[in-house]
Amino acid sequence: MSSNQDFVDYVVEQIENAGTITCKKMFGEYAIYSYDKIVALICDNQLFVKPTEGGKAFIGDVKEAPPYPGAKKSFLIEDKIDDREWISHLIRITADELPEPKPKKKKTKGETR
Repeated sequence: MSSNQDFVDYVVEQIENAGTITCKKMFGEYAIYSYDKIVALICDNQLFVKPTEGGKAFIGDVKEAPPYPGAKKSFLIEDKIDDREWISHLIRITADELPEPKPKKKKTKGETR
């Protein structure tokens, strides 16, 4: 089951105070970016935030689950999605702790992957 666009739009609206927030559709689901870092996934209309030590300390009693079969566990956020200030703060903490994305290699003419 893929996520509903209304749910995705709602989550992005809730965390818009966390910085430059964008989302991209990936394999029928969505990746949430803060600047250029993937900070969360939305799968099956559920929000999964990438795990960090600061995020774990902020949340307290963390519920973890994989966003899709075979994935590493992430923080499953259920009750606090409606708390704009809380969820934005969690996304800022997460973005601050995640490493910068690796630069993408440019393809040279004739290169295949």
